[in-house]
Amino acid sequence: MDFKRFRIPLYIIATILFGLKTYIIYRFSFHIELENSMQEFILFINPFISAFLIFAIAVWFKNHTRQMKFLRYTALIGTIIVYFNLVFYRSFTDFITIPQLFQGSNIGDLGSSILTLIEVYDVFFFLDVVIIWYLSKKKPGAMAVTYPKRGRVFALAVSLMLLAGNFFLAEMERPQLFTRAFDREYLVKNIGLFNYHIYDLAVHSKVKTQRVFADGNEIPEIKEYVEEEVKSDEESPLKGIAEDRNVIFISAESIQSFVINNKVNGQVITPFLNSLVNDESTFYFENFYHQTLQGKTSDSEFLVENSLYPLSRGAVFFTHGQNEYHGLSEMLNNQGYFTSVLHANNKSFWNRDQMYDSLEVDHFYGEEAYEVTEENSIGWGLKDKPFFEQSMKYLQTMEQPFYSKFITLTNHFPFHLDKEDRSIEKYDSSSNTLNNFFPAVRYMDEAIEEFFGQLKQSGLYKDSIIVIMGDHYGISENHNKAMSRYLGKDEITPYDHVQLQRVPMFIHIPGYEDGKVISEVTGQIDVKPTLLHLLGISTENDIQFGNDMFIDDRKGYIALRNGDFISDKYISTGGICYNRKTGEPVETDEETDTGVQDETETANPCTPIKKKVEKELGLSDSIIYGDLFRFVDFSNSKNE
Repeated sequence: MDFKRFRIPLYIIATILFGLKTYIIYRFSFHIELENSMQEFILFINPFISAFLIFAIAVWFKNHTRQMKFLRYTALIGTIIVYFNLVFYRSFTDFITIPQLFQGSNIGDLGSSILTLIEVYDVFFFLDVVIIWYLSKKKPGAMAVTYPKRGRVFALAVSLMLLAGNFFLAEMERPQLFTRAFDREYLVKNIGLFNYHIYDLAVHSKVKTQRVFADGNEIPEIKEYVEEEVKSDEESPLKGIAEDRNVIFISAESIQSFVINNKVNGQVITPFLNSLVNDESTFYFENFYHQTLQGKTSDSEFLVENSLYPLSRGAVFFTHGQNEYHGLSEMLNNQGYFTSVLHANNKSFWNRDQMYDSLEVDHFYGEEAYEVTEENSIGWGLKDKPFFEQSMKYLQTMEQPFYSKFITLTNHFPFHLDKEDRSIEKYDSSSNTLNNFFPAVRYMDEAIEEFFGQLKQSGLYKDSIIVIMGDHYGISENHNKAMSRYLGKDEITPYDHVQLQRVPMFIHIPGYEDGKVISEVTGQIDVKPTLLHLLGISTENDIQFGNDMFIDDRKGYIALRNGDFISDKYISTGGICYNRKTGEPVETDEETDTGVQDETETANPCTPIKKKVEKELGLSDSIIYGDLFRFVDFSNSKNE
């Protein structure tokens, strides 16, 4: 080849070769799922954009020798990074994170089987490095470039514009990609492996910086607030009623309370859950609210495990998975319980593999624990009915007592369901999401009913308590028009939107005969203390922001993560204070709004509670950001 004639700079050749190699690995070595042509396009362009951004730095070296040296060593280092991720992926089906580099067990597991993870054809992944190395050594004059300053600036500008374009397309395809930070595969798929590592480093650095400046001096203030504003001396009337029983917790995906005791097209939506509402062994909380935000299901898990609030940006599971916690699983472990989570999804989703270690969950039965086929899966994975059925063999072999949490999948946006699995017809509205929602909810209702039957048949039923909780909303504000039609309303007001954040909450205690419907305001923040007290386990030395749902002396409000709240009398949202019973705005005199309700009741009655909500959310945030529980000794916890 006449290199002097063609004069193709080596940094361009390196970009093409490295980008192509990386794309091939993305497409055929990583099991990245592509749902549409846009995702395919983004996956194709991002390795080339990242490669150009890195290799174009070479043009700033005026010395040709240094320019060539930079290109060949950059290609080598970049390939090593890609290859390390590939080998790691073959073992863990995941991408390397900064915290994992410091987890000796993970690296040890990888090192012990490193030879089995290397394939003969892997040598071809280094072919571009050989070519770049050869050209940089043998043809440095033809391969190097000497740009004037404006040429170098132009190359940098082009690389940054391409990167911005990639990020723009990624944000269009997956809104809030960076703020939600929910899954490493999504990040790699949309912004590329190298940009993912930069993002991971930035997140890790931020977390470590905030953690470094924490010294535990915040703990006394937090404890004082919890003691004065949250905890109660009232003893739960059901204290210890489920002592030594197994706890079977069902996290019901995306279900909302409006489907309970309701119909669509004249057909009952949730016949089995409806029967539980009236079951004498069941407590049903009809004003129970989810309190999640961007972390969705993982936020609900975090709330249940810790009685702390999730963060206002991102998912705690992802950003603070390495923190020390004093969660429900850990406390039950200390009382002799075997703890587990069963969820037929990838272990890296929401960073569960790391977070469950921090929560001291004994075992996670993930996707690899189930037989997932094309016939028994849809949407996000294994259908709920085979999920529960396949899970029984694990439950029956667990040492008792156990605490096992089941996370369902089928009733997940966009609520696709095979025709043969539909027991009721779709709704007919302008929203396909709402239309599909009802048959998917019915399918989950049937799956839970079958699970109850399996528990009875196995003999586990009578020795357990069964909790069913909706994890978060399924129908967003984007479907308000269709929702208002279904509910027979002219419109969905801000008040209505808050009320739609109610999710079902059942506590079923086989053999108990005084169950009832409880109307008081409760939320996911209350689950941990409630379950511990049912099991007879003390929360005296715990730091939590929830109350036992069976006592009367509660703080009287449920805070949503965006700062809205629901109290016994009021709902505050969008700066408006509503009467919770009527839904009408409460008339206030802003000039007299001093933060304390006066005798004429013209001051905003929501203001005093809102101040508490802001305080409470801030204290919870400080625990997470500062990893403050590392300064707390919880070892004095004991049985009541």
